This record gives sequence, C-alpha cells and structure tokens, in this order.
Amino acid sequence: MKNWVDPEAKAEAERYENPIPSRILISETIEKLQAPQSHADLVEHFEIADQKSIDALSHRLIAMVRDGQLMKDGYKFQLAVSQPTHEATVYINSKGLGSASIADHEDLLLPERELRLVFNGDRVKVRQTSVDRKGKAWGFITEVVQHRVKQIIGKVAVHDGEYFIQPGNPNAHQPITLEKELIEHAQVKVGDSVRVAIDDYPTREELATGHIVQSMADKADTEIIIPQTILEFGLPYEFPEEVIRDAEHFKEPSAQDREGRIDLRDLALVTIDGEDARDFDDAVYAEKRPGGGYRVVVAIADVSHYVRNDQPLDDEAKERGTSVYFPHFVLPMLPEALSNGLCSLNPHVDRLCMVCDLKLSRAGRVTGFEFYPSVMHSKARLTYTQVAQYFDGDSKAVPEDRDVRKSLNTLFQLYQILKGLRTERHAMEFETVETYMTFDELGGINEILPRTRNDAHKLIEECMLLANVAAAEYALENDIPMLYRVHEPPEFSRIQKVREYVKLLGLPFPEQPTQKDYQAVIDATKDRIDAPSIHAVLLRSMMQAYYGANNAGHFGLAYEAYTHFTSPIRRYPDLLLHRAIKAHLKQKPFALSGAALDDAGEHFSQTERRADEASRSVTTWLKCHYMQQHLGEEFVGVISAVAEFGLFVTLKDLYVDGMVHVSQLGDDYFVYDQASQSLIGQARGQTFSLGDEVKIKVAAVNLEDRKIDFELLQQLTHAGRVIRSRAPRVAKTTTEEVFGSRAKAVANEEGEQPVRKKKPKAKSAAPAKKSDKKSSAKADAKAIDKLKKKSKPKKKKSNAKAKTE
Repeated sequence: MKNWVDPEAKAEAERYENPIPSRILISETIEKLQAPQSHADLVEHFEIADQKSIDALSHRLIAMVRDGQLMKDGYKFQLAVSQPTHEATVYINSKGLGSASIADHEDLLLPERELRLVFNGDRVKVRQTSVDRKGKAWGFITEVVQHRVKQIIGKVAVHDGEYFIQPGNPNAHQPITLEKELIEHAQVKVGDSVRVAIDDYPTREELATGHIVQSMADKADTEIIIPQTILEFGLPYEFPEEVIRDAEHFKEPSAQDREGRIDLRDLALVTIDGEDARDFDDAVYAEKRPGGGYRVVVAIADVSHYVRNDQPLDDEAKERGTSVYFPHFVLPMLPEALSNGLCSLNPHVDRLCMVCDLKLSRAGRVTGFEFYPSVMHSKARLTYTQVAQYFDGDSKAVPEDRDVRKSLNTLFQLYQILKGLRTERHAMEFETVETYMTFDELGGINEILPRTRNDAHKLIEECMLLANVAAAEYALENDIPMLYRVHEPPEFSRIQKVREYVKLLGLPFPEQPTQKDYQAVIDATKDRIDAPSIHAVLLRSMMQAYYGANNAGHFGLAYEAYTHFTSPIRRYPDLLLHRAIKAHLKQKPFALSGAALDDAGEHFSQTERRADEASRSVTTWLKCHYMQQHLGEEFVGVISAVAEFGLFVTLKDLYVDGMVHVSQLGDDYFVYDQASQSLIGQARGQTFSLGDEVKIKVAAVNLEDRKIDFELLQQLTHAGRVIRSRAPRVAKTTTEEVFGSRAKAVANEEGEQPVRKKKPKAKSAAPAKKSDKKSSAKADAKAIDKLKKKSKPKKKKSNAKAKTE
C-alpha cells in the first residue's frame, strides 16, 4: 500500500502498471525534507518494496538530472533550482564532446542531449546537474542566449528519402534538414557541397531547418575549407555596409588631426615585418642618449582615433575581438580601409600613432617611460630578412639612409644587452619547430617548410615586450582600469607529471617550480636530439593565457605585470588599452571599468580561443588533405607524444603529425608509463618513448576527423641509440577494431526522451552519426522495454559503426 498522495497519480496510473512517485512529487518531497536525498532514502521514504518499482525510481531520478530538474552530487539528489545559473560559451571538439566554458568557474561537460540545442561557439545559460565518478561536473542548458552560427557549409545527404546537409566538425552533430523542393530548385545532388542559411534552430526533439544560399559543387575541397570553417565557428566574415561606410569616410591625417600630438615625423622610425605582411601596426627607433644609455621609441598605430566608442565600426570590431589568421588568408578585425590603409604605418606617409617612449640604462634596464599620442612618417618598410642580412654584414640589404642605419645599429646593440637580461629573468625559450606552407592555385599545400627566427625577429619581439611591460606598469602606477595579459603558474597536478618525467632525465625539479627551474631543464636538454619532445612535455604543463582585469603576472615571460599594447589593428584589447591611456592623459573618465571590464576580458579571451581553434582546424585539415597524396609512402618520424592508446609521430621531412595505435606496435602487450612517457612491452621489453625515431608508412587519412594513421615499420632509435632489430610484427587489425566505436544512445527509463524530428514534419530525417535521431519507434520501444525489465546493471552494447577516436 503506497504511503503518498501524488498530484500526478492519474497520469502515472494511465502510463504504468505499477505507478511510482511522479517528478512533481519527488521534487516536492526533496524540497519538504530540506536536505539532499539518495535513491535509498527516497525508496525508504515512499516505502517502495518491489524491485521493478525501485529500479523505475532510479531511472526517473537519472532522467530528472538529465532534464535539469535535479542536481546529483555523489549519491545524493537535490533540487537543481538551488544551483546558480552561469553564462557560458559552448565548445565542441572533433570527437563530438562538448563543454560549457564559464568565466572564473570550471567548465561544465554537456551530454549529447544538451548538444542537440547548440552549435559550436553559441552563448548559453547553464547550471550544474551532477558530478560524475571522475569528479567531472556536468551541466544542463537552461537557455540559448546567442546562436553564433548563422550559415553552414556541408554536403548534401539523403536518408529514407529525407534530405539534409551534413556539416563537418565541430558541428557534425547538427544536420540541417532541407525540403526536397529546395534540392531540386538549386539543381544540386547528393554529395555536392552547398552553403545553407539556418531558418529554424534545433531543439532537443527537432533538427534544424534551412535553405540553400549557394551551390559550391564546382569548387575544390581546398577552396571550400576556409569559408566552411569560418561559418562553422561562427566567425563574423562580412562587414555590414554601415561599417564599411564608417571606415571609408576618414581622410588622410590633417592639421586638425595632428593637433595636440607630439610630432615625430623627422625621427627615423621604420617598420620591420615579414615579406607577406600587409598591415604594419608597429614602428621602432633607437638612439644613444647623451651621458650613456638608450632611448627607444615604439610607435603603434592609433586605431582609437578612428574606431570610436559605440559606433558601428567599434561594435563590429568588438564582436570579432581579433583578426583570424588562416594559412594564406586573413579574416581582419577592421575593414581594409583602416587595417591596410590609415591605420597601417605605411612608408613615406603621415600616420597617427600612440607612442611608448622609453629610457634605458647602459645595462638595458628601463629607467623611465612615457606614453603620448603622436604623428610619424615611416622612413622605410623593412623585412626581417633584410634586417638580418644587414646585421650579418650586408650593407646593401637596407636603404642608404644614414639615420635609419644608425638607428638599426643602435637597436642591434641594445638587443644583445636585452637578450642577456631575458636570460637573467629566466623567461622560457622552448626548442620548437615553426612551419609555414606554400600553396597551389586551388589552395592546396605544395610544401611544408620549417620557419627560422633570425635576430631581426627577436629584436622586434624585445621591443614589443618593452612597450607591453611599460604599459602594464603605467596602468598600475596610475590606477588605470585595463585588461592584463595573464599567464598563471602551472597547476600542481600538471607540475607533478613534469616532475616525474624530468627526474627520469636525471634533472632536479622542485614541487613548486619557478621560471628558473623550467629554464634549467630547457638549457640542460636543448642540444639533445629529442629536445623538441622534451620541451613539448614542459609546454603541455603550462596554463592557457587569458585577458583579465586583475593583474596576476605572466609566468612564461617572467613578468610581474604584462599587457598587450602593440597590435590594435588585430587585437581589440590593445585598442581598449590605448583608449584607457588617452583617457588618463586627458583626465577624462575611463571608457570601461568594473564588471564591464571583467566581461570584456572574458569575451576577448573567448574570441581569441575561437580564432585559434578555427585556424588550427584549417591547418590540420590541409595537412590531412596533403597527406592523401602520400598514402602508402614510407617516412622517418620522431615520437612527439605518448598516450595509453598509442604514439603520436611527427614526420621529419614533412612536419606532419599522425598516430600509431598501440595495437599496431607488435605482438606484445604494451603498458603506458606516465612518468617516463613511454609504452613498455610486458613480454619482450620493447619500449617506445618521447624522441625515439621510427620508420612508418602512411596507412590512412580521415579528412572528416582530421586524423592520420601511421603503420609502424621499424623502431630506429631509443634514448638516442640506434636499434639494430627487425621491424615488429604488426597485428592485422582493421581501423574499426583499432579505434573502437561510439556507443549508440539508449532510450531513457520511461520513454520521456523523444527522438529528434525534422521540422515541420513529424517524420524523422535522422542523418548519419547520430543514432538517437533515427526514426525507429520499434528500436526505441525495444530499448525502453529492456531498461524496464532489467534488474541489475549491464554493459551497453554498441551497434554504431566504428569511428576513429
């Protein structure tokens, strides 16, 4: 005999033979008891005796957590409404796993059902619903605040007569359904790439709908990948007409514009950039001071003169947050009229700028600085190659301008001193290989080549560091609200992993390392053949830098305070800083402070992260596309990372990364040793470690998942020593067996999780890769029935196709 009065009793009786407490009753009971309740507590409270009802109550509690009605912490359930709601940005990785990134709070993982609502980059409101056995917090989306993805490029597909567009990663989980008539009208066929605009956004039950904007069937994949990525990451890509008008109405600097500015037009300021640079936002000059020491002038384009608060131009720049750099393409933060025109410090024309004017001692110590608006006239547009050649003794590499050469000579002399100071403060300099690509006419890769950093690169870097550090100190001294560039020390857990590894190298590493300790390891290993792999371990322990209103120092650069002042054409935080300094100089109120500044820091950290991920996605895709022409070929590579499931190998000739799965390492059982970053064979003792050279064959390339599989042919070296042995016998394993499969979602405890359907029809359009979207009522009923009948937990079986991890 049940001991409760359920307001939903009639509905429960109609649905179930043995009704259990309804969701409303469970919520009211937990609220009344004023304490979290476990499943066992509720079973006892409701005096439920039969096993079937006990199991059904468990399933219902889990469903209530899933739907954001309850919060589960350990074994206890409490009302979710008591949990705070946070604004967050959704990030979805290439494996389809999503999280909600919240400022000043740990990320919340999002289950598949929540990801049905969103695209990568969407802004949402979330609250925590549970903490799993690994201590990971999970969340529930209460509201989608902003959809950043408006259009998407994908391939036309069909399932059971229903058409849809299948996007690539990171939005592969969000197919866009299309009416057959639209397909016929656009004269596209299955497999064609098209650009679609989203008409109705998805819900937990229904898929998104859209219409075709453009057929891209005549374009090569390499021509599509960048616009496709721009759309999939929700990057603003077209400047509104009012923004372009705003940017183009400005004229060349006039006498009125120069009023109140310090005139530096006679100074031998020059820009030094790469050969392919189009916008020049920094110029430098140096001279020796009477009585000893140096004067360094760092002039930065005065973007704030043109981009004014609360104007369309400013709103657009703020939304973008940063320019996005793809291989052979730039998505600028500002329209070309400014980024390549009036805000670019082009040679032999007057330009408005903000100046950091520094005084340094003979020993290179900054003894004073000032900031002021100015007008300048660049004497030359120089490249890193030209300046490096000049430093190497080629006097003809730069223009025959006595003042320019004198300034360059002084800069080079000062650079030698600053280089020594950098070593003294133990700023970290990792041994890494940067690469660049050359392309064919269709945007495909011709070659991947290593990029060398010469003295000219390092000289400009030191000048920018001087200005950025001075700006941070200036803000602190004058209590100017601004965004600092914050890089916090590594977390304890990350330090422990590095410490264990470094100890095996025979080097000391304390529990609370400073920059000096990191640099000591760098210096001790920089000449080793496996230096890049060792330094990669150190790099992976670093925290991600971000923009914040509170100064917490910059660990990597070893500065107590650091900010970004030198690139306002391509970074909005630099523009904000220019405005703040100008406001201070004029003794006017600051444009941004308090909570608004905190929000700005979060926003610009997110736009930076979004830009980096989009750029990295394109680069990885292009490398995969490039490797398709090398299928079956053999290369020598270096093990750059080790994990439980295999080895990551970087090819020495092509600078491309791929993976050798652990099952492909030979007839042995390999165990991952985290301390030594190795896979160790338990029977034969063969060991694969960071820095080992291996001979591989390119076995497979998966463009969609951006994965390259290598087949191990032979281990060539271990710990720097040549291995004289035959290649390991590789198990004959299919890609599906190697990488496992993605489990198919099982229906919920009581059929309350409906299959997502196509709008506006009730019929499902279930595209590939989302098994829970397939319109199989029979399969759903079977899964539900199975859940209701089982009396003890069983492992779920996957009937999904195998998919590369």
